[in-house]
Amino acid sequence: MNSTTQLPLIRTLGIIPARGGSKGVSRKNIKLLCRRPLLQYTAEAALASKRLSRVILTTEDEEIAAVGRDCGLEVPFLRPSELACDDTPTLPVLQHAVRWIEDQGDRYDFICLLQPTNPLRRTEDIDACLAMLSSEDLDSVVSVLPVPHEHNPHWVYLLDDEGLMRLSTGETTPIPRRQALPPAFHREGSIYATRRNVLMEGDSLFGKRLGGYLMPNDHSVNIDTEEDWKRAEGILSNFRIMERASA
Repeated sequence: MNSTTQLPLIRTLGIIPARGGSKGVSRKNIKLLCRRPLLQYTAEAALASKRLSRVILTTEDEEIAAVGRDCGLEVPFLRPSELACDDTPTLPVLQHAVRWIEDQGDRYDFICLLQPTNPLRRTEDIDACLAMLSSEDLDSVVSVLPVPHEHNPHWVYLLDDEGLMRLSTGETTPIPRRQALPPAFHREGSIYATRRNVLMEGDSLFGKRLGGYLMPNDHSVNIDTEEDWKRAEGILSNFRIMERASA
């Protein structure tokens, strides 16, 4: 991370949350993925960013903290254990980190959440999201992927209280042609960039004006299960094969 290339006036805090009690893949944040701790992929992408002023790791786990430091991350505190439960939402974890930093006299304009379970996210994706947030009238920007047409809200049905199928859009009939469906997107999970006041005073990661950054499909995987882990291994192995072939 080169402070001389940081854009003026806007200060951005990158926060990487990594707790010890993962369920789908045990200790996944520090488990070796293609011979490197999973956490290292996100650390390297964040530390190379030109738009992140500072990057910290928030964890309750001493071993994860040690691995994070080995990856070059700052670990200024250990997160309280009550903010590291299975059902702990992300919002209070981020707010705790921001309050701790601000109590030390440091304040930021933007907060960027980077989940370590998304190892394929690139530095340029982080910087592109932050560029959108700084240049447009937005409260936040999240990375997104297109929804397959068969899952478009205009074709998705929900069960009502009577057990009847109702279109999720509230319409009475579906759009008949795939070509007429409006584009739909889902959160991809790699990057959440939010204005500090939206997060801290608005109690929201999203606010009212949300922008979407379209992630490349081949740089997106969210590791939650062993199957996700194997898919990530396969993608990273293919990347290395292509790099060797082009060298």
